Order: sequence, then C-alpha cells, then structure tokens
Amino acid sequence: MSSLSAILYFITQHPFWSWPLFLLLGVALSLLLVKRTRKKRWFLLILAFFIYGQVNLFVAHIFNAMFLEAFGVQGTAVITHSDETSSTLNDQNIWDYDGVLQTADGSDVVVQFDTMSASIYPITNAINIPPQGEAFVVKYIPGFPRNFVVMRDLSSYGKRMLIAEDREPVEKASTQFAVSPGNKDFIAEYRSALTTFIDQHRHDADPGLIRDYQARLDALPPAD
Repeated sequence: MSSLSAILYFITQHPFWSWPLFLLLGVALSLLLVKRTRKKRWFLLILAFFIYGQVNLFVAHIFNAMFLEAFGVQGTAVITHSDETSSTLNDQNIWDYDGVLQTADGSDVVVQFDTMSASIYPITNAINIPPQGEAFVVKYIPGFPRNFVVMRDLSSYGKRMLIAEDREPVEKASTQFAVSPGNKDFIAEYRSALTTFIDQHRHDADPGLIRDYQARLDALPPAD
C-alpha cells in the first residue's frame, strides 16, 4: 500500500513530468500486448495513455485524496511556512507550503506541497488550504507519510467554514424577514433556516451564536 501511495504522490506532485511517463508506459504496454496477441488494435493504448496524461494534470489530487481517505490512518499536521509564487491558477497565484506532519506513533515528518498538488477531502472545486500555524487533521499511509490528504471537515478550520456556509441561508432569510415581517412565506423560511442550523450545529458552533439564533426563533410569530 505504501508503494501505491508513493506512486500517487509522484503523479500528484509532478503531473507535468508524469505525462511523458504515462506515454512511455502506454507505448511499452501496447508493444508487449501486440507482440503477444498479434493484434494491432492494442496500439490504441498509446492514445489512451496520452490522453490520460493530460487529464492527470487536473484529477491526480482527486484520486489521491479518495485513496488516502479510504485507506489512510489519521494524523495531524501544521503549515510552518508559505511562499507566494509567480505561477497562477485561475488568475490567482500558486503558493508553496512547508509543514510538519505528526504520525499516529508520534513521529515528525517534514512535508511540502503547493496549491495545485494539495489533496483535500471532501472533494470540492475550492482549494481550502488550512491557515499557517493551525493544526489540522490528515490521513496518510504508514510507510510513506509524505503523501497525505487534508481532512477538511474534521479540522477546526474546516468546521468554521462549514458553519459560515450554513449561516448564509439564515442571514438571507433574516434579511427577507426584516424587509417584510408580516410575510408568512418569509416567516416560514426564516423559521426553517434557524431550526436547521440549530439542529445541525448545536454542539459545534459558538454557544453565543446558538443562543442568539434560538432567541430569534422563539421571537418569531407562531406558525399557523
């Protein structure tokens, strides 16, 4: 399992170098199969590996994250240093990160990654890197801990993000209610948003926020 993790680490950290390697693998495998079967259709493998080499630029970190989430063991890590590079992704500069990962047995491992190569779970379009200096939860394969996935929703920074996202429907409904407090549809939407948030985050959100939302809920006109 650690060997597979090392391979995934390489193609995730070095997707551009992986492209010609995928092509060479396709050529070698197709020549072997053509020689054994005498069927030239196996040369199509070269095209398949060539195309995947390009696709790998965008999906390597996704497969890596799914693999580590499924088979990895839990540890913690901290980003110790970050540098903004001159390279860009979606018109935003790519950052290089240094960190220290602490394995389940207490060993310290120096790790490096950048914005493009970061593996984060759950899979989303957004690249949510943990703040520098704050511990976060990771998963890795014993024997090759340099390859790890950031477990966003298990980490403090990820929980804060989820709470902020879940507050958005509440604040939207609150604004609607303030515009027209007598609108029954707005009241119902506000009540539903408050109830949903309180039920989901009663034990992980700021107690003061929960008290505030509960007071808002109690102050709403009674449902018909």
